[in-house]
Amino acid sequence: MARAFAVLLLAAGFGATAGLHAWAMSCVAVDVAIARGTHEPGYLGSAVGDPLYDRLWHALSVSSQAYRVSYPADLLDPASVSRGTQDMTAHVLQQAAICPEQRFVLVGFSQGAVVVHGVLGTETVTTLGGIYSLPVGLESRVAAVLLFGDPVRRLGGNVPDLYSARTGNYCTSGDPICGGGIDPNAHTNYWWALWPATEFAECRV
Repeated sequence: MARAFAVLLLAAGFGATAGLHAWAMSCVAVDVAIARGTHEPGYLGSAVGDPLYDRLWHALSVSSQAYRVSYPADLLDPASVSRGTQDMTAHVLQQAAICPEQRFVLVGFSQGAVVVHGVLGTETVTTLGGIYSLPVGLESRVAAVLLFGDPVRRLGGNVPDLYSARTGNYCTSGDPICGGGIDPNAHTNYWWALWPATEFAECRV
């Protein structure tokens, strides 16, 4: 429980404002579901989500769409991570049922990375309670997982083995949230990781 509580403390105060909720229903080849960071501005997230999807859209050789995970992204809301996992899991389940050939790229920044961990079933996060995770049967539909400024990483946690080979986890030097650094500004500096993450996903789609 202490480790689980530490995840919440590490994610607090960093990284989106509430906005419109996009319901992606078309059967494109790849659905990119993105959970933004705590109080992170932008639609998909100005630090990671928006610029990352712009790169993915241009780089992928197949059709794609982006989905904004609908959740508070606010650590003052004790149900924030739970609601994020509920929405991302429900979205993937819905899309998987409608589009049998569709594959998924799951993206999370800061608190959003904790959400993705919960969706994948990472034990450090599932012990928080109220976490919604994907059934094992959908594991093969997840083409790639991209995590940025991940608080679970600082605690030594990792995604379940089922997903480890398809997960890129990026931490800026000096970031106190994912790496124990002392520069709070480093937590929003992920421009350097966008192209490596794009190439990582492109090779796995």
